[in-house]
Amino acid sequence: SLLMSCFSKKHPWNYVFALLFTLSMSFMIGVLCAYKSGEIILQAAALTVLVTGSLTLYTFWAAKRGHDFSFLGPFLLCALLVVVAFGIIRILFPLGRLGSLIAGCASALVFSGFLIYDTDNLIKRFDYDEYLLAASALYSDIINLFLAFLSILDGE
Repeated sequence: SLLMSCFSKKHPWNYVFALLFTLSMSFMIGVLCAYKSGEIILQAAALTVLVTGSLTLYTFWAAKRGHDFSFLGPFLLCALLVVVAFGIIRILFPLGRLGSLIAGCASALVFSGFLIYDTDNLIKRFDYDEYLLAASALYSDIINLFLAFLSILDGE
């Protein structure tokens, strides 16, 4: 993602790095899903589609009425740091199913916020030639939202 932002306007490197980013994320998700139940994966995917669709429609509706979600940026950064710190604590001191549930719910809230924030940025701030950056931001939000739902439903 960092390389994509550095080469976002340099054709064909922007496509190469977008492809590498997508393939690496897909491989990671595929390996993770190989160890999960098919039912849980389907439930997490359905929740992800429902939440992503709802939040996207809401953001477009709010943008038409003049609402601006750029104020969310600093709050989302702080919330993301808390989620990462909690994840490190969970690695060092396993907190069991309750810890997984708390981390999953917090992650789902944070990445739902990022989905609103990045969709708002797509509508109002990204230039026409920054489509790969906008797409990768939304892709990351959706993947992380799916992982959060997977964590909530699986309890691990």
